[in-house]
Amino acid sequence: MAEPAARGQDVPGGSTIGLVVNPIAGIGGRVGLKGSDGAATVERALALGAVPGANRRAVEALLRLRLAWPAGRPLPRILAAPGEMGERAAREAGHDPVAAGEVGPGPTTAADTRRLAAALVEHGVDLLLVAGGDGTARDVHDAIGGRGVVLGIPAGVKIQSAVFATSPAAAGELASEFLAAGRPRTIEREVLDLDEDAYRDGRIAPRLYGTLRVPAGRRVQGRKSPSPPEDAVTMAGIAADLAERLVPGDRYVLGPGTTVRAIAERLGVPKTLVGVDVVLAEEGGRARLVAADVGERELLATVAAGPAWIVVTPIGGQGFILGRGNQPISPAVVRAIGPEHIIIVATAAKLAALGGRPLIVDSGEAALDAALCGHVTVLSGYRDAAVVRLEAA
Repeated sequence: MAEPAARGQDVPGGSTIGLVVNPIAGIGGRVGLKGSDGAATVERALALGAVPGANRRAVEALLRLRLAWPAGRPLPRILAAPGEMGERAAREAGHDPVAAGEVGPGPTTAADTRRLAAALVEHGVDLLLVAGGDGTARDVHDAIGGRGVVLGIPAGVKIQSAVFATSPAAAGELASEFLAAGRPRTIEREVLDLDEDAYRDGRIAPRLYGTLRVPAGRRVQGRKSPSPPEDAVTMAGIAADLAERLVPGDRYVLGPGTTVRAIAERLGVPKTLVGVDVVLAEEGGRARLVAADVGERELLATVAAGPAWIVVTPIGGQGFILGRGNQPISPAVVRAIGPEHIIIVATAAKLAALGGRPLIVDSGEAALDAALCGHVTVLSGYRDAAVVRLEAA
């Protein structure tokens, strides 16, 4: 009697995965550029020392798929966009992909993503995995419309669309679960996108771009929801409470978001709504601005001057505290400041909107995410706090 195939062994047969990687997705995140749309942004990000990370995120997803795949069953065949747009990641993860289509010389473009995604769906893949951000999801939507089933591997900066898994590992697990199921379930989820130029100017202008059909499951992230206007009073209470807690002489890294902006206003400093700023606490619950709209490198240099704290608020409707829109607060920055010096702020309404789901961390380093997990205290009003669970994505 033949031995069953080992877990993770490529054998003929089974289902087929399409794979497209946007290699420049998220390149502007850690250097504080808040996105990667446009050739000029990519050139600037590279000049600032940015390192592309989409390929690594795709590899992580495909490795987890192998680990999660049922023993004795043939692994899915991978039909990948060529080179750095998918084939490279599949090979690094130990698969033997078939390259489909061609990519010309020079930097890849949105047109490449649209063309290759359409070609893979036309080949009849059972699931199209796409590594990128909201702009990539928009391109895939344009290319395939209502055809096929798609799952996003989060590799961008904002990632507000509800077509992405909560993390690369979650994408691999959900893909395995979906393809191994006898009757896989799917659901229509929203593709959102922002005007990145407006976003960099501090204006949040999301719009519903369309929908894509994705595997159903709890590992798919929620769509980003804004803070309701009635939360303003509670935000002011949070700001007053935090002002009373300031340690004069310490630095405070203020992440993006309207709740953190309310804190900055209470401290008497300007705040870049979608950027990361650093303030120095002074006596009397006030502060002065030390650095505005900084990237990872500037943050590391700034917080090296003395004790520091990180102030973040979860993304509404999603619950992410790290890894979405605040990539300058990188694992290196968290380690330099100390995980015990993270202050999470959120109104009770924002926490209730999660419907009992935990807060989530997706810093990009699994070991750090695991160390941050557990029950955490969230400052939710004036002299009011909630204890909630924080989990790795």
